[in-house]
Amino acid sequence: MIQGLIGKKIGMTQMFASDGAVIPVTILRVGPCVIVQKKIRENNNRLKVQVGLVEERKVKGVSKPMQGCFKKANVPPTRILREFSVDSDSLNVGDTIKVDIFAEKEKVNVMGITKGKGFQGVVKRHGYSGGRGSHGSMFHRRVGSIGSNTDPGRVIKGKGMPGRMGGGRRTARHLEVVKVDSAQNILLVRGAVPGFNGNYILITKDSFKRS
Repeated sequence: MIQGLIGKKIGMTQMFASDGAVIPVTILRVGPCVIVQKKIRENNNRLKVQVGLVEERKVKGVSKPMQGCFKKANVPPTRILREFSVDSDSLNVGDTIKVDIFAEKEKVNVMGITKGKGFQGVVKRHGYSGGRGSHGSMFHRRVGSIGSNTDPGRVIKGKGMPGRMGGGRRTARHLEVVKVDSAQNILLVRGAVPGFNGNYILITKDSFKRS
């Protein structure tokens, strides 16, 4: 069994349970993926496979070294390559893996890149209340005091300051699989997933145990 697959976030919608309850779900297009390489880590002898996501549009501008890798594996060039652990040596180079490795009601972890919001102040970035909004306060949405003068005479590490917000790697854990559509390579998971629509994501099994 493989640890997970590569996919894309399509968007969010809702489903209705048998009792009429509304279930918010995220639509993910998962796979099909092909195995490009098999690797064994020397320090712990763990087996890993390099997986590529097969997409509808043709991949252009592939470097010559990567062309050799894809040609050796006899698979089409892929834009995204990631490594996943496997618990057995049952998979071979060139094999295709689809979304049916997941099952309904299974728990999965979804990793994605959050939406980038650019350079932001402390009110939006950290939720600070800011100062008074009246005329003449000269405070408004500023940071305020950031440290002591004489002791310790520096800004303490971890102090919330203005800066780049978003655009980081985040993982949504223990999401329940609501539906698996093998025909269209669609996976519906309960809850929100990091990133914008069309963002590449990694889906891993929460129950996977490394050998």
